[in-house]
Amino acid sequence: MPLTWRNGRRSPIVAAIATLSLSLTTAVLTAAPARAAAPPDISLANVKAHLTQLQSIANANGGTRAHGRPGYLASANYVKGRLDAAGFTTTLQTFTYNGATGYNVIADWPGGNPDDILMVGAHLDSVAAGPGINDNGSGSAAILESALEVSRQALQPAKHLRFAWWGAEELGLRGSQFYVNNLPAAERARIKGYLNFDMVGSPNPGYFVYDGDNSDGTGSGPGPAGSAALEQTIIDYFTSIGVPTRGTDFDGRSDYGPFIAVGIPAGGTFTGAEGVKTSAQATLWGGTAGQAFDPCYHRACDTTANINDTALDRNADAIAHAVWTIATAVPPVVVWQDTFETATGWTANPSSTDAATLGQWERGDPEATTSSGAKQLGTTVSGANDLVTGRLAGSSAGAYDIDGGVTSIQSPPITLPSTGPLNLSLSWYLAHGSNSSSADYFRVRIVSGTTTTTVFNQTGAATNRNGTWATATAGLNAFAGQTIHILIDAADASGASLVEAGVDDVKITQ
Repeated sequence: MPLTWRNGRRSPIVAAIATLSLSLTTAVLTAAPARAAAPPDISLANVKAHLTQLQSIANANGGTRAHGRPGYLASANYVKGRLDAAGFTTTLQTFTYNGATGYNVIADWPGGNPDDILMVGAHLDSVAAGPGINDNGSGSAAILESALEVSRQALQPAKHLRFAWWGAEELGLRGSQFYVNNLPAAERARIKGYLNFDMVGSPNPGYFVYDGDNSDGTGSGPGPAGSAALEQTIIDYFTSIGVPTRGTDFDGRSDYGPFIAVGIPAGGTFTGAEGVKTSAQATLWGGTAGQAFDPCYHRACDTTANINDTALDRNADAIAHAVWTIATAVPPVVVWQDTFETATGWTANPSSTDAATLGQWERGDPEATTSSGAKQLGTTVSGANDLVTGRLAGSSAGAYDIDGGVTSIQSPPITLPSTGPLNLSLSWYLAHGSNSSSADYFRVRIVSGTTTTTVFNQTGAATNRNGTWATATAGLNAFAGQTIHILIDAADASGASLVEAGVDDVKITQ
């Protein structure tokens, strides 16, 4: 993982996205697999054997495996040789940076849907100052062993599997940026998810998972749609072994950056770098409070002695869990969806309690408004239209925002299959000014007969929240075999508060 810059960050990628907090637990990236193989227990001894090889390469090449140095090419050739022998189709992709040739190792496992690719990546280079065994031999070795286990088990995934080891990450994500920049648009569209593993064996470890849904409400905001599900898949593994996790922000410091910049969902794990472990974190995970997660970060002492075996073992198994769970899952069947490009029978304000006098829900091409930042978004997730609370901008942000109470909009009837799993997903935003409160809200409910059930709720707060698209998901198994309506509410119930909301791409899958 590289050093930070530009106000503590070094991202060439994502524009700042305002914070949102989801109260809904996200679902797995795809429906439950119909033919999934059990994820393996990755051998810690095998992972450490790869680290020993990387250490030996560094020792033989001036103590480093940095970009442009012989130790890096030797590292790339070691990884490629193991993958070639295991039956992968491998490419040593070259690029130039700072007058030196860089290398990405790209490895494709035969089979799987070529239009549905899961990528797994880690940077292979070190800084010039040391051998880089935790940063990032640990991630490189862990995904290498997972790839080799794919071969040993002759895995036949539903998705196409592609592994990558990036060069020159320490100099600004150069290898991964080169790869993404040189992918034709059609090839980018085939990559449905990218998992990144950078520093997964820190000696004073934390257990961090990239915060795909921005549930932590800090920093750069959520990842592209699908990132929340990648996050949840990894959290599920750590939950299963009784290890608590915490979110880590998409701050642009590792190779997920170029992927999320072009809208590819991303996720992964991280055990900490130069940051200092707090007392609360030491209570949560053990280790030493007041000490860096990795005291040898970017130093010559980042050797094989700079690894926590327990953290490395757990993270290697988490990688395998994510790969097997996601890649072997059968893609879900779309039961019902609406992108709002045509009228499909949604009913605005179906209830007598819908008292909003302005900013009522409607389908249309929204106009952007700003007030201390973006409020109503003029962009949709897909196409030209969405559901929006008063699509016009007017003379000011408050001209067509929600005023006077609740406005709702209800879908046409939807008959669900009698078997699941059934999942609802939608893109949404809630924006408000600092004059808001928890009385304001955005809410999604399911109406079945005389019963109405809330499946998602986001309340306002007395802070400024700018509009940005996020993804919500909810399980609908309880409604299997029933005919339902989706009911979406938004409320300005705090007096004269500025409130806007939008919805796009509503989908139910089986």
